[in-house]
Amino acid sequence: MELFPRADRVDDASLVAGLALGDEQAAVAFVRRFQDAVYGLALSVTRDPGLAEDVSQEVFVRAWRAAGNYDARRASALTWLLTITRNAAIDAVRARRSTPVLADTLERLLTVTLRADAEADGAARPALAALESERALRRLRSLPIEQARAVALAVLGGSTAAEVARHENIPLGTAKTRIRTGLKRLRDSLKEGSPDGTPP
Repeated sequence: MELFPRADRVDDASLVAGLALGDEQAAVAFVRRFQDAVYGLALSVTRDPGLAEDVSQEVFVRAWRAAGNYDARRASALTWLLTITRNAAIDAVRARRSTPVLADTLERLLTVTLRADAEADGAARPALAALESERALRRLRSLPIEQARAVALAVLGGSTAAEVARHENIPLGTAKTRIRTGLKRLRDSLKEGSPDGTPP
């Protein structure tokens, strides 16, 4: 027996309650009611229709798992669901950005970026283009190696400070310091001119 035979007509909080109880009609109505809002937010964060669809599916799975803990006194069902959506979308963007970079490509990228006489291979070239010029590469190479690696991971690899810390096997505070100090030195070098004395 369905607990919510007219689920499409009940209020939002009741739909979440039905979702928590595993009521099929409530679950269907819940998805229909909120799918456009969820997809819209996911798309605005990911800027990728396919990824936004995947995120939307993940959101409703997360909502189903968390429905038993929903408290209508703290937030509306829509606000609660959009918070889940935003978190899931950010997770998806970070995973797509960092996973391929932090694998084989990242080490090639770091090696190519920090070796003065190397030419970028095909895998590294798109990321190296973000530095825009050979002068920028020389500035990066002028940094102490640990700072250069941290900046390359953060700027070229798109890694967060926490990801840099894990990759370099250093404390989070150290990773933040290396990134911050490295970027400051790069900014200073832009003001003063390039390491070889040529104008920026």
